[in-house]
Amino acid sequence: MSLGWQVGGVVLLAGCVVFAQEETTLDGRPVRILSNDKLALTVRSVGGSMVQLFMKDDPEKLNPLQGLGHFVCVDGFGPVSAEERAAGLPGHGEAHRVPWEMLTSDKTGGTLTVTFRSTLPLVQETFRRTIRLVDGESVIYVESELESLLGFDRPVNWGEHATIGGAFLEQGKTVTEMSATRAMTRSYASEAVDPPERHNLADFKEFTWPMAPTADGALIDMRIAPVLTPVMDQTTSLMDPSRRLVFITAFHPGRRALVGYVFRREEYPWTQIWDSYPGAGRPSYRGLEFATQPYDLTRREVIQANSMFDTPTYRWLPAKSTIGSSFLMFYVRTPDGFTKVDDVVLADGKLTIDDRAARKTMVLSASRGL
Repeated sequence: MSLGWQVGGVVLLAGCVVFAQEETTLDGRPVRILSNDKLALTVRSVGGSMVQLFMKDDPEKLNPLQGLGHFVCVDGFGPVSAEERAAGLPGHGEAHRVPWEMLTSDKTGGTLTVTFRSTLPLVQETFRRTIRLVDGESVIYVESELESLLGFDRPVNWGEHATIGGAFLEQGKTVTEMSATRAMTRSYASEAVDPPERHNLADFKEFTWPMAPTADGALIDMRIAPVLTPVMDQTTSLMDPSRRLVFITAFHPGRRALVGYVFRREEYPWTQIWDSYPGAGRPSYRGLEFATQPYDLTRREVIQANSMFDTPTYRWLPAKSTIGSSFLMFYVRTPDGFTKVDDVVLADGKLTIDDRAARKTMVLSASRGL
């Protein structure tokens, strides 16, 4: 099928109704487009990556997910051991590599509901994901289930690898905010980066978000996309344990574009920031990776660590049972004078985004809650 036209490999909607069950292609690979009157979301048919997110009224079609997009890392978040590699297990788990079968697609009462299923043969699990868009809302609701086919309890690794890039990620301008507390830079030894001088942050040092220690003893504000190139650094932050729902946002003030996530802190207690700015014309990325564990590491390392900051580093998946998680994502244009995100609160069917210094408040309809 044809969806109007393409510009630079980006599928644009041509004012037509696009049904989720109608498969099209993006850069030669199959995708499905899920949309309401506010947003259009492109999901890959293999791996389920969310790779395009547009505001319907945006003539520029600015896509914050350009590049790697948002993909799920389950069961596994990080590299694999030599033995796992020999057995065929990929890094970041199987779910982002296998076909996603669309089980249902239904539009009822202004709500589009699409459910996918993928089979993870090596870890003997089934992963299901339901995505919903409600007419009139700039919010996407995502519910997931992980089912064990094995007869014993096991620890699992699960990360939501949300990644921003492209024109939305501008060094020195794009700003990340989150409801985080204690934080830690990642150890040089555990990062896949060489040589070490590409690091700007200190080696495995604790800090309080957002002011992180640099290798030369200074402090740097982690909220702002760094201006250094080439550089690759990672930090992990413990999401505020006093909150049931926590958030992370990315804001480009020049383009007045704000994308964000709200999720249950008990399901994703950690958020890893992955900054990759290689320079030399290569794409840059900032990962906003909320997960069951602090860093993307091998299964053995995560389980052996057991906890960090008195918080577990994995979840249990009981025998022949299913566990779940939920989050929502939103993408909106900010009002004139909006400068930063101080808080995001989901309550009573509304998503409230506060900029206290500018005395600006955005209130979005979010009827389904979490």
